[in-house]
Amino acid sequence: MASKVLRSSVPELGDRLEAAGATVFERGWLSSNNVLFVPASGAGATLVDSGYWTHQAQTVELTRRALGGARLEALLNTHLHSDHCGGNAALVQAFGCRISVPSGEHKKVQDWDESLLTYRPTGQHCPRFSSDGVLASDDVIVLAGRTWKVVASPGHDPESVMLYEPDLRLLISADALWEDGFGVVFPELEGKDSFSDVRSTLALIASLPVEWVIPGHGRPFTGVAAAIDRARDRLSRFEADPRRHAAHAAKVLIKFHLLEVQTQSLAELHAWLDATQYFAAIHRMHFARVPADEWRAELLEGLCKSKAIGVSNGVVRNL
Repeated sequence: MASKVLRSSVPELGDRLEAAGATVFERGWLSSNNVLFVPASGAGATLVDSGYWTHQAQTVELTRRALGGARLEALLNTHLHSDHCGGNAALVQAFGCRISVPSGEHKKVQDWDESLLTYRPTGQHCPRFSSDGVLASDDVIVLAGRTWKVVASPGHDPESVMLYEPDLRLLISADALWEDGFGVVFPELEGKDSFSDVRSTLALIASLPVEWVIPGHGRPFTGVAAAIDRARDRLSRFEADPRRHAAHAAKVLIKFHLLEVQTQSLAELHAWLDATQYFAAIHRMHFARVPADEWRAELLEGLCKSKAIGVSNGVVRNL
């Protein structure tokens, strides 16, 4: 659960973050990174993304310390996967901030449709919250006195957006681009052709003058062209073999679950797998020739071999 609060650990990045009035909370893989913008006046601070719900107390405390007495006015979500918005409700309770979500997600939030919001299909939890505004592609927003553009980035999530500041050449990419890859392409798990959306989003990022990226997970990075090349190579492998992506997605979901619970009996894990809709969908679309129990055993074996989890005496542990 350790987090790094970044402002100037790398001189060039630190200068840009200072100019942007931004502080980055580098979290990990269970919780997304968060970016806090505080104007010089101390009024009207904005947080981008809020992490997973089990870390909500830490998110509130990190935010409170970094605010330094300023008021948190707004919370923006790049997309509504549970690891990016699980702290929303706690932040509203603590600070009374307004929440803006991607425009295509507003009705889902107001209706609190856990299937369309993917919390039920992923087997993950997110405390209920309401949205007060929307982020639409090409919107221009002001964060700590600087103008940022909202950029649509479908692929990992069809409604996902990025935030781009052209003068500082900074991009908040969420899960559209990491230093080494990108997030699971979740619409593919529902049988929707979305690899092409990932490729288009990568092309869009490549067209922008970007020198530093603040990703949804992992450290901020430069060398953006090389990162895009790595992401394209990864995407090409998934396009050539969609089963590879499907198996990867299933393992990611299990690992995320173990990051949350840390330790669980095999019986409890199998009950969670039974209740998590994406596993049935992945098996049906890609691995139906393999009995479900055998397929699950192969997933766990693969995670053990990569030292992502450990299994012994009927107990599964996060490593």
